[in-house]
Amino acid sequence: MLLSASRRRTLSQLFGLLAENLHECEIRERIGALMLDLLQADHFASYVWNAGSQRFGAGVRLNMDDANLARYEAWYQYRDPITFRLQARRHAAAVSEVMPHAELRRTEFFNDFLRRDGLHWGINLHAFDGERALGDLRIWRARHRRDFDGHDKALLDLIEPALVAALRRAAQSGHAVPPGGIPPSTAPEDALSAREREVAWHVAQGLTDKQIAAALGIEVSSVRTYLRRICDKRGVRHRAGIAGLRLP
Repeated sequence: MLLSASRRRTLSQLFGLLAENLHECEIRERIGALMLDLLQADHFASYVWNAGSQRFGAGVRLNMDDANLARYEAWYQYRDPITFRLQARRHAAAVSEVMPHAELRRTEFFNDFLRRDGLHWGINLHAFDGERALGDLRIWRARHRRDFDGHDKALLDLIEPALVAALRRAAQSGHAVPPGGIPPSTAPEDALSAREREVAWHVAQGLTDKQIAAALGIEVSSVRTYLRRICDKRGVRHRAGIAGLRLP
């Protein structure tokens, strides 16, 4: 496989990241920017399929509108004509492999969801450990670019074993204690991840989203993703509610 020097560097960074001991959400979050660089793409999202609730959750995203993703999570994931077909492949597959693009463009899913953020050409990788879904990578290019091809799939195939191993390792180790020493929660359904508790702790200290992002070395959009998940899990609506949470 012939790669430019810059793409070889990105690939090396990817494998380095996947060798670290990170929380699974951090793995999916941090791999996003590298995937956009490696595949010369424009938009990234990642979810984990929950077989119990029959829905995708724990979403992270890059270059996608928060409100539009909220519509996906509340409505369009139940009217999604492509993702389950892509998931069934269990390996990297372009959207155009499971549905002709002309047909996709006639759907509500494309016109009312994908097109709002400029998502045109897509490719997915759904990582599994046996029958357990570990997480997915949803990578999209804008309309002015070309569709994904066999070379792009080969790159994802190359990464897949390391991604599966990293997500499996994260699942087996549970929530690692983050820098700062906030311990993992033992609560069930409303349990906050280590990173979510870190974000909540910083909110309680009065930091803004930008300041939290700088303190944790993540994007502001990622901070807001964590804030949404904290609100969903703990049933609060505002920063004051997050600040008032009792963290274990």
